[in-house]
Amino acid sequence: MTRRPTILDVARAAGVSKSTVSLVLQGSPLVREETALAVREAMARVGYVYNRAAANLRSASTGLIGLVINDLRNPFFTEFATSMQMALAEQGYATVIGNSDEDPARQAQLVQSMIEHGVAGLVISPTFGDPGAIMDQIAAAQIPAMQVLRKLDGSAGRIPFASFDYATGGAVATRHLLDQGLTRIAFLGGRPERQITAERASGYLAEMAAAGLEPLMLPGAITRHGGHEAALSLPEDTQAVLCFNDLVALGLMNGLARQRRRVGEDIRLVGFDNIEECAEVWPALSSVSCDIARFGHDTAVRLLGWLNGGLVPPAETRAPVGLIARASSLGVDHG
Repeated sequence: MTRRPTILDVARAAGVSKSTVSLVLQGSPLVREETALAVREAMARVGYVYNRAAANLRSASTGLIGLVINDLRNPFFTEFATSMQMALAEQGYATVIGNSDEDPARQAQLVQSMIEHGVAGLVISPTFGDPGAIMDQIAAAQIPAMQVLRKLDGSAGRIPFASFDYATGGAVATRHLLDQGLTRIAFLGGRPERQITAERASGYLAEMAAAGLEPLMLPGAITRHGGHEAALSLPEDTQAVLCFNDLVALGLMNGLARQRRRVGEDIRLVGFDNIEECAEVWPALSSVSCDIARFGHDTAVRLLGWLNGGLVPPAETRAPVGLIARASSLGVDHG
């Protein structure tokens, strides 16, 4: 009985790697046209026939989920990845986690590699910038895929998205500061042209407008260093700051301390995300609370529902948020 040709036979005949043949079979745009043509000609010569149904079955049975995170150094994203991985493990799935480190090229490489290694599903917390051919890769691979916390550029309607109700969070935090009798309130961090910044700042802008107050938008890096540096240029009359995230707020606290401006007394602060450190610093940092552990669990449930039951998640899902008010915005008690 004649042996049926395999993908390795095609690779040898075309003089390429097995992974390149796999990409051609998936219709990936990452393969040059002349290389793809050579692979298809080799397939014809050796008599290889691609069994897509079998390939999809093999992928679904691997029990392997790909998770690409934009910044695992940020505790917020680390908590999400940990929570999702644990929820998947409870259902017998293993998770491959890659850190793109806010680099679109590395993100594209991670997605390509995970697809090549046969992940059954994929979740991406995207970097900023052009995602390249990622969406076409995912479409060609025909696997369930979700994006979380940020949206890939140009992905509207193509990949389900889940995040938090950031607009409400910004509004609640701003109203809280207004209720303290503060009027000169700034929003610090992020770049205004980015969707995530617009979302987190939208509630702040709406509440300031409703109060008849002039907003003060201060763009900057969304890191501790960015917050620390901002302390040097923060206008003297600023009474309160709503920060893009907790890292910015924690950095700002350090910078203000160096200038002997007392947080909770001379100036009030609110962060965003409510990472664990918020309750551990002094004064304790108020923050918009996003239940990222629950969010990670729910993301895993949605992905597995799609993978195993064909339940495609909604185009967009928003989880609720709340405000945890602490001394940084309520005032320091010296009693």
